[in-house]
Amino acid sequence: MPNDNHLKSHFNLHLIVFIWGFTAILGALISIKEVALVWYRMGFATLFLLIFITFKKKSLRLPKKVIINLFFVGFLLALHWIFFFRAINIANVSITLAMFSLGSFFAAILEPIFFNRKIKYYELAFGLIIIIALYFILQVEVQFLNGIFSALFSIIVGVIFTLLNGKHIQKHDATIIATYEFFAGFFFVSLYLLFDSQFTPHFFRLSTKDWILIVILSSICTAYAFTASINVMKRLSPYTVMLTTNLEPVYGIALAYFILGSSEHMSPSFYIGAIIILLTVIANGYFKSKE
Repeated sequence: MPNDNHLKSHFNLHLIVFIWGFTAILGALISIKEVALVWYRMGFATLFLLIFITFKKKSLRLPKKVIINLFFVGFLLALHWIFFFRAINIANVSITLAMFSLGSFFAAILEPIFFNRKIKYYELAFGLIIIIALYFILQVEVQFLNGIFSALFSIIVGVIFTLLNGKHIQKHDATIIATYEFFAGFFFVSLYLLFDSQFTPHFFRLSTKDWILIVILSSICTAYAFTASINVMKRLSPYTVMLTTNLEPVYGIALAYFILGSSEHMSPSFYIGAIIILLTVIANGYFKSKE
């Protein structure tokens, strides 16, 4: 039975990572702009989690200081997703997910700052290798430069959000944390849209296809994937989780190639750079596991 549970956890983890890779595809297929998309995503995700919390009879009570911190983290999460979908809109899924392979590297650089430890030499070496890989990508995909910069900004904000979130997850229920963060992001994006006079009848007039894809994005790819990932992380080692998560760009780029067609067909140099980045991230995980 323990082996069956372990195998099931591995299968669930790959399913979650596959879902995360599919998120970028949905972002490309949904016709509305990134700010509106994040508003709908966070609003529906909050609603789905509130239904789940009510069903499970969980309490939403948290210390006032924690709630304020979660609102700040929720703002960062909204910013992260806005620039993520913006990168997809002005570049494509393959470029965006290739850049997202840098997430683990940026985490290795920023983590010492947050937790007051020294940067390791192999992390700097991997940083140089990644710069070389980016050269391969930028050299031939210069027309996607704005999308690349949007993706890089999204990654850095996402890493900061993850590091801040890690401290809260250790002390409080992950579902409650996610609910506050999703609501906070929804609240801040609502303020922006309100001051920008975006709440017009046209804003809420979406096609049936967009409504269906938004519901899938906010329920399966957001509310479900987050809570399921927390449960999996309780059963598998951090190294196994991190190593498997690095497959997200692989799944996403492969799906984009077959679902979105010619707009996702990149030059050979792009795939060389993407593979170098991915292998470097995996090697970084290997060295960390040895420690």
